[in-house]
Amino acid sequence: MTDQPIPRMPSFRLEGRRAVVTGAGRGLGRACAHALAEAGAHVIAVARSADELAALVAEITAAGGSAEAAPCDVMDMAALAALFDDRPAAHVVVNNAGTNKPMPAFDVTVDDFDLIMDLNVRAAFFVAQAAARAMVRDGTGGSIINMSSQMAHVGGPRRAVYCASKHAVEGFTKVMAAEWAEHGIRVNTICPTFVETPMTQPFLSEPGFKETVEQAILLGRVGQVEDVMGAVVYLASDASALVTGAPLMLDGGWTAV
Repeated sequence: MTDQPIPRMPSFRLEGRRAVVTGAGRGLGRACAHALAEAGAHVIAVARSADELAALVAEITAAGGSAEAAPCDVMDMAALAALFDDRPAAHVVVNNAGTNKPMPAFDVTVDDFDLIMDLNVRAAFFVAQAAARAMVRDGTGGSIINMSSQMAHVGGPRRAVYCASKHAVEGFTKVMAAEWAEHGIRVNTICPTFVETPMTQPFLSEPGFKETVEQAILLGRVGQVEDVMGAVVYLASDASALVTGAPLMLDGGWTAV
């Protein structure tokens, strides 16, 4: 017999915690909202479309979970401030709202650049800031999960601005992790490969594109939204209590070689 204490598995459960998910109406955000609710969190679902949020909340509650809709355009700084000022701090924030408009770098216009950078970088930065301020205000600490991409670690044809935006997310994530650790706030990224969602469907449908992507992914398939669900629960939960300032790669091996 040993006199060493038996180690206890940290919990993946999220009962009693509030989780904000931006871009929750569809795709990865919708899947993350379902995952967090299934793990026991009360989900505050954020997106511009009230109809999509109402459908999501109905799905979650029908499955026995807890959720509320919080329609908000995260590019509206006043509305974003109110989102976090008018309710108790979230324990978990999935900073998921984002966009892409693939095109050759030669063809990028100022409007194209601003569209991608304003949502993927500017809005994401200030969502994280507002969430962290509320956590400090209420003394809760918490986990901020910034939705990044494998393209934050490599380059990709026709994705110059998108790659730039996700490289920026990785950069400010590391700084936020360093600055906010003293408040018990962890900040990490999730970096998926191409995942089949409404946003990616148009270019995955281009002739030959999906086949090219599958050849670059060591596991030989594009991602599904379910592939992200376990990762977001892990980073939201006590199971990842020592993880901060880190990218969690969900790229099927794309960046391994």
